[in-house]
Formats: sequence, C-alpha cells, structure tokens
Amino acid sequence: MAQQLLMPKATAIWLVDNTALSFDQIAQFCKLHPLEVKAIADGEAAQGIKGLDPIATGQLSRDEIARAEGNPNYKLKLSEPKVRVPESKRRGPRYTPVSKRQDRPNAILWLVRNHPELKDAQISRLVGTTKSTIEQIRERTHWNSANLAPMDPVTLGLCSQIDLDMEVEKASKGRPLPTAAELGATLQSAQETERLTPSYEREEEKEIDADAVFRKLSSLRSAPKDEDEDDHF
Repeated sequence: MAQQLLMPKATAIWLVDNTALSFDQIAQFCKLHPLEVKAIADGEAAQGIKGLDPIATGQLSRDEIARAEGNPNYKLKLSEPKVRVPESKRRGPRYTPVSKRQDRPNAILWLVRNHPELKDAQISRLVGTTKSTIEQIRERTHWNSANLAPMDPVTLGLCSQIDLDMEVEKASKGRPLPTAAELGATLQSAQETERLTPSYEREEEKEIDADAVFRKLSSLRSAPKDEDEDDHF
C-alpha cells in the first residue's frame, strides 16, 4: 500500500510558515493545487487550521527540506516509516473447521430451500463454500445429492443467527411484496365487497305480506271470544 501524507492541508500550512519552499513544491508534496497553497500563504484559506510539523511526525527530514530549498525543481519525498503496519488481508470465504466441512452441503441445501432469495455470494459467506458447489446442490448434480438432508447452518455451528438474519434482510430489500396467491389468501376483492349490502338492509328490502298480518291479528282476537262462550254454558 502506498504511503500517504497525514493531514496534507495542516502540513502545507506549517511548510508555508516555516520553510522557503516554493508553492509548487509544497503543492506537489501535499497533493494540493498551487493556487490553494498561495491562498494559504495569503491567509485566504485554511483559516483556523493549526499547522502540523512533518518533521515531528517523521514524514519529512530536515535534510530533505534543505535539499528542496536549495533546488526549486527538487520534489520532496516522504521519509520511510519506522514502523510498518501490515496490510489487512483481503476477506475471503468464511473459514470452516475440518470437522464441520462435511456438514456444509446439508447447510447449503437448507439455505437453498428455506431462503431462495439468498444469492450464491451470500451463501458462500455464511457457510464458507464455493459457487460451483452451491450450483451443484441447487441443480441436484452434487455427487452426494441422494444422501443430503437440509440442516440449519446455525444449528450446525457454521454461522451465527445474527449473520443469517443480516444476509436475509439484505436479500429481501427491493424484493416485490408477495401476491395474495403466494400467501394463500382467500379474502374477497374490493370490488366484490363494494357490491355486498349489509344484512339489515336486506331485511328491510323484504316485501311485507299484508294478508298474513291481518290473518294473524284476527286469530288473536277470536281466541278470547271462544273462551267467553264456553263460560256461559
């Protein structure tokens, strides 16, 4: 990884105030435009920023500055760091212990069946496998397809529940909502419900049979008279 200057603008301020370097030399060293360095020197830019001594930080030596001051065409070079910070390794597939590698095909089969929205790269990150293996299990061309049984990778210890939930959430973003047929819904559509009338309205719409009403009233009135006639005899 290429070495970079710490706080370029603050370093430029210190070089402007404490050296006889040209604007071009400071601009080249601090990766700034010469006009920006001129504005710093004129007090028009970088106001309120405290200068940073590159000698104190070990990024520039006094001899290097003196050499550049004596030759306007000389380009300043960063000093070699006293401590080398190792570069971070590029993150690859998750490492799986040898004792659990035989369980990976079962975990892949479980993920393919239960979370079809996951991409091959996500499955690879979760259980530490290759895309070719995932494709073979998905298409049932794996050499051991007949003996595979879907098993939860969290239960197998191949990944954590948090990692699985995060990958599922990422895969679900932007995915269209499931339709009513996919959910197995049996609700009526809005158009059908608009055509329905409440039960009390349907009862009011029934026609009243006048003859049946009068017949019922006359039967109620005749009953007491019959009882009176029986009493006279």
